[in-house]
Amino acid sequence: MVAAGRVLSLGYFDHPPASWWLSSGAAQLFASEAPIAVRLPFIALFALSTWLMARLGAAIAGERAGFYAALALNLSPVFSVTAGTWVLPDGPLVCALLAAALCLVHALSHQSWRWWIGAGLCAGLALFSKYSAVLTIFGAFVFLLTSREHRTWLSRPQPYVAAVLALLVFAPVVVWNAMHAWASFAFQGDRATGLRFHPLAPLVVLGGEALFVLPWIWAPMMALFIAALRRGPADWRSWLLACLAAPPIVTFALIALWSSQRVLFHWAAPGYLMLFPLLGDALARRMAEARVKRAIIATAVFVLAGIAVLCTQIRLDWLHPVIAATARRDPDLEGFDWTSLRPELAARGWLQSGTIVGVPNWRDAGKIGIALGRDVSVLCLSADARQFGFAQPVQRFAGRDILVLAVDHPNRAEQMLTHKFAQLRVLGTISIRHAGRDMGKVTVMQGTGLRT
Repeated sequence: MVAAGRVLSLGYFDHPPASWWLSSGAAQLFASEAPIAVRLPFIALFALSTWLMARLGAAIAGERAGFYAALALNLSPVFSVTAGTWVLPDGPLVCALLAAALCLVHALSHQSWRWWIGAGLCAGLALFSKYSAVLTIFGAFVFLLTSREHRTWLSRPQPYVAAVLALLVFAPVVVWNAMHAWASFAFQGDRATGLRFHPLAPLVVLGGEALFVLPWIWAPMMALFIAALRRGPADWRSWLLACLAAPPIVTFALIALWSSQRVLFHWAAPGYLMLFPLLGDALARRMAEARVKRAIIATAVFVLAGIAVLCTQIRLDWLHPVIAATARRDPDLEGFDWTSLRPELAARGWLQSGTIVGVPNWRDAGKIGIALGRDVSVLCLSADARQFGFAQPVQRFAGRDILVLAVDHPNRAEQMLTHKFAQLRVLGTISIRHAGRDMGKVTVMQGTGLRT
């Protein structure tokens, strides 16, 4: 996201702009693309998300429930690690959804325009972060339809003004898509298409989501979710959370039934996000039980130990003998920046001022783009170029000479790219080095006369 997001835009191929703008803005502010620099906005947003969860839990079931809801949120890796530190749309999405839910709870409890305006603006920011926010917003509409106590709001202007505000915040994304053949909408919508039937896929998706949330957090959370559904609108606060949670959880499990593409387990995270206040309430009522306290402490130790193992492995590579004996491909290659590439290329005279670099696929283009720095133009030479196709269109460089870097499978890359150049010749091979070890090989080729 950092490498492909260097060119600011109203919209992006993969996702709406929020996360792209945050990482790009941080890189400009700190004059650095170092991991801590570009991740800092996401860390700050998760700190805010923790506070918002505490306030949402307090609004639902009291201060103690809010405290334990925030604690549980920080113990769940898919939120505290992934959304809380990585450069992904999930960080701003989580924060905006929590703010929208908190505003909605206050709007339903008080006859005040400001909370409805806040709910609309925050819902718009959620859409501005990730398209899947529409599922949670749909859940709010379902709540208003099904709660007799609150159905009267549908005859008042406040919810509609909130909806208009949300659409206005989201409008730049629509404009960008309209100017680019609806590319982003089509790409994300295509994930739900397919004609295959996978009867066990929903169970696999739910199981994967349980692993990401942590099974011993996911199981009681789902039990509370089912209990809230059974109670129905009689308890409107728990019913609201159930309505907000249900669309993401159910939708992605159902899509897995027929989709030709893999449903990623973190996509449903916004659904589980809305269940933490229920879990916080349950924990607050059972904290007198020693086993509950032990479970919280054990979970904290487990998460911190897991993070420590992963981080020290990426830095020190101390698990290399185990990984080499059990894995076909070293996963560490994706876990660190390939900073050794630039000095290796420069030492051989292959990387000079104005050199344009081409990479066969968008994943490696991202890693190489970060490794070579902002002053090197990196193109993705694949038909599936994702955001690289808009940030650095290949057509702009027609006829130019390109330095091609292919990670692994050099013969396949050469065969695939030969037709893109008047001439393509292999210059040599360099290594991606980390922790004193060669982690991968990169074949360097010189392409003359780029064809588009």
